[in-house]
Amino acid sequence: FRDELTTCQLRIKMLEKQLEYVDVEIQKEKEAGNVAALFRLRAVHRRLCTELEDEKDFELKIALTLKENMLEMWRIETEQGKYEALHKQLQKDEEELETQYQEKAEARIHKEKIAALQAEENQLSRKKKEEEAQKECEERHKKMLEVAKKNREKAVSFLRKSMARIHEENAKEEVKTQEHMERRIQAVLSLKNSITSNREKLQALQAWNKAMALEAKKEELKMKEATLAEGGNVAKEIFLHKRLLQHEREKQAFREQQKSRKIEIVSRILQEKASIRKQKNRQSCTKASKSGGKLMDSLLWRRKMWHYIEKTCGHPAGAMSQVSKGLRITIFLVCSPAEEQAHGERTAFVGDDVLCESVEDEKEKDKTLVEPEFPGLWSQEYDLHKVSNEDVDTKQVALSVMKNEIFEKKMEEFQTTFFHKQIVSGHEPKGRTFYRKPSYVHFKDFDVGKIYKKKIVLTNASYSVNFCRLVGISECLKDFISIQFEPPGKMSPGMSCEVGVTFKPAVNENLEGEVMFMAQTGSFSVPLKCTAKTCILALDKVLIDFGTHVVGETISRTINLTNNGALGTRFKVQASAGDSSTRRATAKSSPGNTVLKTQFELSDAQFPYLFFSEQFTQDASSFRSDLDTDNAHNLMEPSEETLHEIMLGKVTEGEIRPFSSVKLQIIFIPAIPGAVRAEFVIVFDNSDCKPVS
Repeated sequence: FRDELTTCQLRIKMLEKQLEYVDVEIQKEKEAGNVAALFRLRAVHRRLCTELEDEKDFELKIALTLKENMLEMWRIETEQGKYEALHKQLQKDEEELETQYQEKAEARIHKEKIAALQAEENQLSRKKKEEEAQKECEERHKKMLEVAKKNREKAVSFLRKSMARIHEENAKEEVKTQEHMERRIQAVLSLKNSITSNREKLQALQAWNKAMALEAKKEELKMKEATLAEGGNVAKEIFLHKRLLQHEREKQAFREQQKSRKIEIVSRILQEKASIRKQKNRQSCTKASKSGGKLMDSLLWRRKMWHYIEKTCGHPAGAMSQVSKGLRITIFLVCSPAEEQAHGERTAFVGDDVLCESVEDEKEKDKTLVEPEFPGLWSQEYDLHKVSNEDVDTKQVALSVMKNEIFEKKMEEFQTTFFHKQIVSGHEPKGRTFYRKPSYVHFKDFDVGKIYKKKIVLTNASYSVNFCRLVGISECLKDFISIQFEPPGKMSPGMSCEVGVTFKPAVNENLEGEVMFMAQTGSFSVPLKCTAKTCILALDKVLIDFGTHVVGETISRTINLTNNGALGTRFKVQASAGDSSTRRATAKSSPGNTVLKTQFELSDAQFPYLFFSEQFTQDASSFRSDLDTDNAHNLMEPSEETLHEIMLGKVTEGEIRPFSSVKLQIIFIPAIPGAVRAEFVIVFDNSDCKPVS
């Protein structure tokens, strides 16, 4: 501020000098009479006066602030004089602290030196211990090596013995496999011989069928000419003639089937007789004395069985329903409608010839027949020790029947005395007296251990006052269902009451029953159903048609596997067990690009395939191809390339969650012209879920 004050004073002096100079100039200009310069100098004079006044005001302000600062400085100096003693005391305290810090540092250094000496001593002792431990470890290692050598020698001896034993077992297995292969080769040779004989028969049958077809055409022409000559309906006569021929063929096939069934049933009866004789021989002497009644029972069951056989063989419907599923080869061929009739007769002859050979091979496996084909007809074996219990059971059944009859009579009397008919305006109303909401109680997708509650609202739908009380629930539901119901007493028309139903599942099974009520006009019930979580699996497509494609092109299709149930499961897509392999039909090659039409089938009924026993599956495929070539369909034998033309995508197995779907990809890469068909089956871990094909 003092510097500013001096500068301000200097500026004031300079402005005063300028004013004096301007006054002198004004006097000169007045004397000269220069008006313009005079006005200019007067303006400068006014400006300098204003600046001088401003500088003087600023000088006063600076002087005042300077005085105030001086006063503040003096006040601060007086306060510093007051705290000077405290400042000196603070300096002394700091000096004392420094001395204390120095003393502590010296003590710490001394302690560190002592600790370093102790650490050196500890390190030396540790080194000594480590050396001793190392020596002990070396000695122990030497002992372990010696023990290991001994154990190794023992192991080598045991290994030699075990290897010798394994070589012996392998040699035995090789001998067994060679014997098995020889048996299979013999079976294959016999199959080839049968195939050649069947082929000759088929050729003869084809020639005979052609001759029969020509004769049938000639007969049709003769019939047409005769009917035209008579003036009748040609189409109707031909249709009736075909129907008669077909009916005769069906009759003949049914007779042959009856014969085969009779032979099969008789063979099974003989087998069971043999098994019963073996069981009787094994019985003890004590039971042999009491076996007279048992033989009589078996004879009675034999008679009943023979009556049943005569009845079923006498009626076509019964015979067809009880056809036994034995081992037979059925051949399905892709043929035109005109050739279906001939192929149907041909398959019947081939099936009978191959059946005789296959049954002879399988006789050894089916020597011991534990269960008969028709369970419940003659296989009831009564234990001699349980005769008294059965008599008791019959008595109990008779008593229960009597009790039920008495209860029904009492209920009828009770209904006649208790129930009252409602008559309104001379008419008896018909329909329900109580309206229930909901109409039935359904506990869906329950979990064992949880508690489920639902309410039933009962409304009096009659035209007068009515009562309602709970009678009970079904016997099968008593352990799992509890009812909360307070009788409401008299209920006017339109009034309602609530019934609480609590379900505590303890078993993961489906339950079904009813809640029974009694009203003044009669009894009524509310159905109750409990369904456990299940898997409801379905495919959106059962047939995938890839259409017409170029050889070498890659095309894919997707199918959706949907689970509409509340229970998840794991799935796996695999080739069908009944699928012999992919089938291919040759197509005529045309100039330019080779084009083929391919079909991938998931349905079991539309796919042509063969049923074979396990030991003849490989040779049966060649037999199928030979039959197809004889039938003029130009079918090729399945090769390894065709097996890889229709493939599955990345997703072949996994888990499908409740109420979800999984996409399965089918990839087709055609390599050879022709029609390709394949079949896959989706298998699930859940035993309740049937495989989807």
